[in-house]
Amino acid sequence: MSRLYVIVSFFLVLASCQRPHHVRQMETLPPIYPDYVDVTIPENIAPLNFLMRGAPERMEVYIHGNHGAMTVRGRSAIAMPLKRWRQLLADHRGDSLTVEVTARVEGEWQQYRSFVWHVAPDPVDAYLTYRLIEPGYEVWNQIQLIQRDVTSFDERVIADNQLTEGRCMNCHISGKGDASLTMFHVRGQGGGTILNRDGRLRKLALRTDSMMSAGVYGDVHPSGRFGVFSSNVVIPAFHAYGSERLEVYDDGSDLVVADFDNHTILRPGHLNGEVSLETFPVFSPDGRFIYYCVASAVELPEQLRDLQYHLCRVTFDAESGAVGTDVDTVWHAGSNSGSASHPKVSPDGRYLLFTKAAYGTFPIWHREAELQLIDLQTGMVDSLLHVNGPNSDTYHSWSRNSRWFVFASKRDDGIYGKPYFCYVDGQGKAHKPFVLPQRHPSKYDVMLKSFNLPELMSTPVPFDAMDVAHLFRRGEAERFE
Repeated sequence: MSRLYVIVSFFLVLASCQRPHHVRQMETLPPIYPDYVDVTIPENIAPLNFLMRGAPERMEVYIHGNHGAMTVRGRSAIAMPLKRWRQLLADHRGDSLTVEVTARVEGEWQQYRSFVWHVAPDPVDAYLTYRLIEPGYEVWNQIQLIQRDVTSFDERVIADNQLTEGRCMNCHISGKGDASLTMFHVRGQGGGTILNRDGRLRKLALRTDSMMSAGVYGDVHPSGRFGVFSSNVVIPAFHAYGSERLEVYDDGSDLVVADFDNHTILRPGHLNGEVSLETFPVFSPDGRFIYYCVASAVELPEQLRDLQYHLCRVTFDAESGAVGTDVDTVWHAGSNSGSASHPKVSPDGRYLLFTKAAYGTFPIWHREAELQLIDLQTGMVDSLLHVNGPNSDTYHSWSRNSRWFVFASKRDDGIYGKPYFCYVDGQGKAHKPFVLPQRHPSKYDVMLKSFNLPELMSTPVPFDAMDVAHLFRRGEAERFE
């Protein structure tokens, strides 16, 4: 009896492993979500689990290449085994995988047109940090800063506003992908800028009596000693145009340099004044330059649509903290019929990625906002037609090998931002982006929060939410002069 049971079981397993018979060939691509059709992926990304729209009764996915294959089955979604997925990608590094989807719909098996996954030879930074927040400006309840391991589905909370008396937290985490050098802001009474240097957390009050506000947008110098910030008077306003939801603009903004070691704030006179608005400063990867956005002041809000920001650059002295007086215009707003924001230079210094909108300085609310890529060696601008979607694309950061960047895109519904990855090959060509994979692909359908300001890092940050809570409760922030 036991032998018969083994034989019957063997044939049952064989039958379950056989591919469907009497399959109708379809000329269309499968209606899968997320859109993982013909994308370029890193060899170390988590499994690209996806579901199929239309509620199929069963589905089978056959993934194969020159060096191996894998079959995955499910009902309306598939979840790939992590170990086999990793091996398949490792075996096809620099090669391609073909994906065939077969599904049973209303009792009939249908095989759809196949598509390809190109496995890039360059890995992406393994950790992604982002803020989870409701997609509104004035109303929100819980805000968390999350760090996700993109090679798996593991994640952890590194800051939680429920542990800091419900205060707003801004996920402006910097450090050029270096998890040992990061920062973010905790707003409100008793808050401050949380600076992490090699695991030591400090709460800083980045404001003096001569500044119009505390530091808002900023970046940390590679040395860790300095930070550059904009000091902004931010005005939210509901739009008079029915097709647009909200506008946020600066009624005033200047640039300052903070010396974290000496507790001083330097105000370069030529980057402070009433005739211009400076914002979004960042250091170049070598720390020798500051890139920032600047616009001529106009009457606001009456002339808001005339508010367009250029992209400029000045030198920076890492010994004294002095900012150069010669300003280079990298991208001219008038010549390009738009407004620049959020400049980010690739770690190798070759490219500069920024957001272009029609006007203003808050592109996340602009449906026309899109990414642009400048080759700093040639000055050529790539409009990234195959990268940008129909809604806002912004809030981007680079992987440390300069081959990948991540950005927040509202392409799905115009409301919720999600993190998308894009590969830039050795010739500077940007490939079709793909959304961060989830263990359950339906997560994006049911999650009512935006993934805000995604930042790539090569290692995990050396603190968690309890460390931030303890720092917050320990007392006053360090003052600057």
